[in-house]
Amino acid sequence: MPPEAGARVYADPRHWLACGFGIGLAPIAPGTFGSLPGLLLTWLLVRWGGQAALAVGIAVVAVAGTWSAHALSARLGLKDPGVIVVDEIAGQMLTLLGIALSGSTLAAGFVLFRVFDVLKPPPARQMEALPGGLGIMADDLAAGVFANLALRAALAWLPHVVSAA
Repeated sequence: MPPEAGARVYADPRHWLACGFGIGLAPIAPGTFGSLPGLLLTWLLVRWGGQAALAVGIAVVAVAGTWSAHALSARLGLKDPGVIVVDEIAGQMLTLLGIALSGSTLAAGFVLFRVFDVLKPPPARQMEALPGGLGIMADDLAAGVFANLALRAALAWLPHVVSAA
């Protein structure tokens, strides 16, 4: 990222949201660091209002994130710049939807989401081709669905390894 990109990120509140309130400016692994607020937000929403609050939170982050990612992507003139991490936040949250939260499910969900976000199995990779913020958000939401299903399978088949308690 060019040095002036940081200044452009801070120029507009939409940009600030798109980069995860500055986390996307991490010099290494911004996507990995960008997933961490998704864990915290998930935990807070579930404690506050249960899985229904998490579902609403995912929808809000996805819609606002699509809008903000589109704005920052256009401003930087890049299709999906690494500084945009709101998509990782939404995908990480979706990974944990409907899952009983514990330290081990949060950790397993984090790892699984990162794996699916990096690998981008079909149709996630193809979703990147969607225009603007929609393409930025859609592939991470797909990765979140894959990770959610994998976590559910792990909880069903390996309950002693990945405990929901």
